[in-house]
Amino acid sequence: MTQVLVIESSANLASSVSRDLTKAFLAGYTAAHADTTVVTHDLVTDTVPHLGVDLIGGFFGKPEALTEAQAAAIALSDKLIGQVEAADVVAIGAAMYNFSIPSTLKAWIDHILRAGRTFKYTENGPQGLLTGKKVFLFLASGGIYSDGPYKPYDFQETYLRAALGFIGLTDVTVVRAEGLALGPDAAAKAVADAKAAVAALSL
Repeated sequence: MTQVLVIESSANLASSVSRDLTKAFLAGYTAAHADTTVVTHDLVTDTVPHLGVDLIGGFFGKPEALTEAQAAAIALSDKLIGQVEAADVVAIGAAMYNFSIPSTLKAWIDHILRAGRTFKYTENGPQGLLTGKKVFLFLASGGIYSDGPYKPYDFQETYLRAALGFIGLTDVTVVRAEGLALGPDAAAKAVADAKAAVAALSL
């Protein structure tokens, strides 16, 4: 049995392209793997607190000395990490907001990048602990950032690859729908091309 963890982060609940791409992926994956279990965490409708004093205190405090709030923050972090640990496949949908990812997704990342749980420091440098999993990123943006003059502005794919790779999630496949704000024809082509790319994935 395969377990897929789906992380949705686009604040556009009505017509999100990244959400459409994750749905298309999930339909294809479950058709190819009938024994798949799907766990979905929508970070918009089921928000994760942004990094704050309680989580920081929990990260660095002694377990027996944590306050109730710190213990609760660590318990949530443990739960979110556990979902990733249990998954064979992680599918993340994200729009680009101001050249980067939604803050809801950043909050989730802040809970799962945790020393001693998902990575450790060694004499040879940091080592990711969540290995052997496949990650699929379904990204949408109004402009074109994978190539051309605005490539240096891409802190969406580059950040996600860096953050996930730091904890051992290095097997990453990216499908992008770009240029969605460049007119109806460009948007339609971008969506069609992205959905074709999803359909062509080796699952």
